[in-house]
Amino acid sequence: MTDAMVGAQHAERDVARQRLAVLVPCFNEEAAIAQVVKDFRAALPQATVYVYDNNSTDGTVEAARAAGAVVRRERHQGKGNVVRRMFSDIEADVYVLVDGDATYHASSAPAMIARLLEDQLDMVVAARVHDDAAAYRAGHVTGNRLLTGFVDTVFGAAFSDILSGYRVFSRRFVKSFPVLSGGFEIETELTVHALELELPVAEIPTPYYARLEGSESKLSTWGDGFRILNTILRLYRSERPMAFFTSIGIALGAISIGLAIPIVITFVEYGVVPRLPTAILAMGLMLAAYVSIAAGLILDTVTRGRREVKLLAYLEQRAPGEDRDRRERG
Repeated sequence: MTDAMVGAQHAERDVARQRLAVLVPCFNEEAAIAQVVKDFRAALPQATVYVYDNNSTDGTVEAARAAGAVVRRERHQGKGNVVRRMFSDIEADVYVLVDGDATYHASSAPAMIARLLEDQLDMVVAARVHDDAAAYRAGHVTGNRLLTGFVDTVFGAAFSDILSGYRVFSRRFVKSFPVLSGGFEIETELTVHALELELPVAEIPTPYYARLEGSESKLSTWGDGFRILNTILRLYRSERPMAFFTSIGIALGAISIGLAIPIVITFVEYGVVPRLPTAILAMGLMLAAYVSIAAGLILDTVTRGRREVKLLAYLEQRAPGEDRDRRERG
């Protein structure tokens, strides 16, 4: 038996020992949800599949229950609100989060979980690979690339698909993650949280399919895109306050100096200040620049404190694969 085969058997045993939970947030997915539940029950027979219905008006609940899922409801509208409830309610060792639209490859889940356990990671993201133009619209592809590039620039490069809705998490990630967003921005928040705390993560390419006939996307290319961009800027402000407010301060200071230079030259040459309102404006902008930089310094201290609290909550949880290591040492 080759080393690769032995490693594969060990990985299968490690996955089999885990309490697995498949989390499926759902809103009006009657056409696809049964297929999602069946596919993940086949790919992960030992897992419990949880479908959280988010005020669906079609037969989503009945279809999910008939397919064998544990069905629960979350009344607060929005994917982020559903994920918050799921992370709070469900107890497991490994969590698989996936959309209920049957566009993701369920058979990739065991490999993603094995990678999480083998390398003791906290998040494995399924990077979408598609051949069908209908699966991933050009506008969504472009928007994803722009947003991913922006996140890479601000928080560091780690992912090629930050908006993927198919992810595997360790328990310590799920139970220490403060979900703040309410909608489709949740994927961005999950990504930034991992990058900000420098958590061990990975990305695995997986197939991505077009929606089933009768299933409609809930995404708005422009509306959700702007909300996601706003989330990134908000997270940048809260997680990188020094850089954010210093940039504003430098911009205000540069404008102030640009306005003040002609006034100073005129005063030096003629001894008068001919444009007093402009001089007052320049002084006000410079004061605002100082205030902005001071605010950045203060908020940076606050952010460091919040980051320490997040890390302490994270470290309270056991690392994935830790039981296996203890057994091997014993």
